[in-house]
Amino acid sequence: MEREEVQKIIDKENIKFLQMQFTDILGNVKSVIIPSSKFNKAMDDGVIFDGSSIVGYATIEESDMRAMPDLSTFQILPWYDGNSKTARIICDAYTSKGEQFQGNPRQILKNMLKRAGEMGYKFFTGPEFEFFLFELDERGFPVPIPNDKGGYFDYTPVDKAEAIKKEILYYLDIMGYDPEASHHEVSPGQHEIDLRFSDALTMADRIMTLKALIKTIALKHGLFASFMPKPIYGVNGSGMHVHQSLMNEGQTVNYFYDPDAKYQLSEIALYFIGGLLSHARETAAILNSSVNSYKRLVPGFEAPVYISWANMNRSALIRIPQGRGIKTRLELRNPDPAGNPYLQFSVMLAAGLDGIRKKILPPEPVEKDIYHLSQREREELGIESLPGSLGEALEIFKRSELMKETLGEHIFNHFYIVKKKEVDMYRAEVTEWELKNLLPVL
Repeated sequence: MEREEVQKIIDKENIKFLQMQFTDILGNVKSVIIPSSKFNKAMDDGVIFDGSSIVGYATIEESDMRAMPDLSTFQILPWYDGNSKTARIICDAYTSKGEQFQGNPRQILKNMLKRAGEMGYKFFTGPEFEFFLFELDERGFPVPIPNDKGGYFDYTPVDKAEAIKKEILYYLDIMGYDPEASHHEVSPGQHEIDLRFSDALTMADRIMTLKALIKTIALKHGLFASFMPKPIYGVNGSGMHVHQSLMNEGQTVNYFYDPDAKYQLSEIALYFIGGLLSHARETAAILNSSVNSYKRLVPGFEAPVYISWANMNRSALIRIPQGRGIKTRLELRNPDPAGNPYLQFSVMLAAGLDGIRKKILPPEPVEKDIYHLSQREREELGIESLPGSLGEALEIFKRSELMKETLGEHIFNHFYIVKKKEVDMYRAEVTEWELKNLLPVL
């Protein structure tokens, strides 16, 4: 939208505040709230912030940065009203010299989408977004106690979770996010919301707003929404399966579809799958970026562990859903909701495009339950495993030229340093398991 058009909406809708948002390297939303009367000043000068206080941004010597509004992201947040009526505008970070800051995760995704465009493709994604709803203690802190005992697709009585999901869907619909559905997931207190596919940049922006919305509505109803991949031992964790496809600008041609090919998948689709599989161990640190992520990625809980693809087999890393024609897509199953969607989509696209450039054909699909194959059987099929920990994933990531090229030197180096520190702190922690099982016998 043009500046004058946004100003008219601000005046007509009586918007009182503007949330000027951007994300840190980990995917946390950062926000500077300004009165709507300062909109034109923000458009002229940006919003100044201290980059040295943002994880993965700048050093203390180069801390002055500007958040410049991207008016295409102007969005009224309908859960605010009255004297607090608010709109959000997502911003791109610039240095004090007026240059685009390459440590801005959103800029990395823009760079990758430009590369895809130069190859003739537009990248579309559609996430299946899972989360838990937990109780709060008497002090208002979350405790890992699910608010229900439901299971997969269970119809529960009208309770807090039911009300929360309906309210979330209501707001998503108002904002034009086109929510597809919501349902109870496998584990007690676990839920899923699916958004209809969109171009990857729009979808990453929407995910950041969706996460804030879920947490806001949950707290309103006295519960805590958690995107932690594996908050409870012994039950399924939360993933963010990402459906993805390459289409033309008008969404009239899906480059993954070939009606005459085996599985009706084009060579481009197969090369894209080949790229994702061949780089799966390198991208894991971004797609599964928490030490907790790797407690979800274990056999027996429907999370992918083994690097393979299939048409129907849900134990594979990549699954091909049934839709064909314009609906042809692949589903990457290892990403989780704790990560940074701008970086997650960037490395997915980078791996897939590398497969297309190098014509990397994947092996034949594996339609067996891989969890029940022996290690020898997996080796005979050439099936490798994803990294078993964030520490292992980071060491693979550190050696990846593709990740360095995709993320740029700034984010590549800062991400490794921040996450290596997380691994070291985690390794030094004495856990409840150690106290329970080792203290009595050692």
